[in-house]
Amino acid sequence: MVNTAGGIAGGDQLRLDIAVGEGARLILTTAAAEKVYRSLGPDSVIEVKLRVAAGGALYWLPQETILFDQARMARSIEVELAADATVLMAEALVLGRAAMGEAVVQGRLFDRWRVRRGAGLIFAETLRLDGAIAEALAAPAVADGAMAMATILMAPGDDSTVAAVRALGDSMRGDVGVSAWSGIALVRLLAADGAALRHDLATVLTTLSDTPLPRLWVN
Repeated sequence: MVNTAGGIAGGDQLRLDIAVGEGARLILTTAAAEKVYRSLGPDSVIEVKLRVAAGGALYWLPQETILFDQARMARSIEVELAADATVLMAEALVLGRAAMGEAVVQGRLFDRWRVRRGAGLIFAETLRLDGAIAEALAAPAVADGAMAMATILMAPGDDSTVAAVRALGDSMRGDVGVSAWSGIALVRLLAADGAALRHDLATVLTTLSDTPLPRLWVN
């Protein structure tokens, strides 16, 4: 998928609607990392809707979203799954480009996920960081200073998914947590920078997926 490449500015609105038909299989990534620039006031709004019909499979694997200092991003991700549909989705956030000496001190991040299977809600969470982002992330109970983070959601997922991720052990460069409940598995990743996060993301996704990663992920 060709994303904006030039970056998203305050007040921009981006809406994506992806539908996987009955029995179909779609692997989707982006051509480059998405950048969200400083805003003088309005949010940059990103709305993602993913639908997977009966027997379908979606691998939602966009490259990282990079937030600049004083960026304001409000994102919502809505997923609708048929009873026997499959989804493996990963979203990564990098706060500042460490290689360029950039850091995110202030800004706003609002990230809302809702995943439904049939008529039932199976996963819901909302992340909100507003104001002194770096100060909040420095707290040990929040991110312990990590400035790159990712979430991987797999459905269906179970204890075998948890065991596969935990078996990766010392091959990971950052912190990784995994759990499974009610037919889904969730992996959380924290890393000091985007390079370490991408390594860990690629390692976990390769372990969980039954298909090779898109070429752009490994180039």
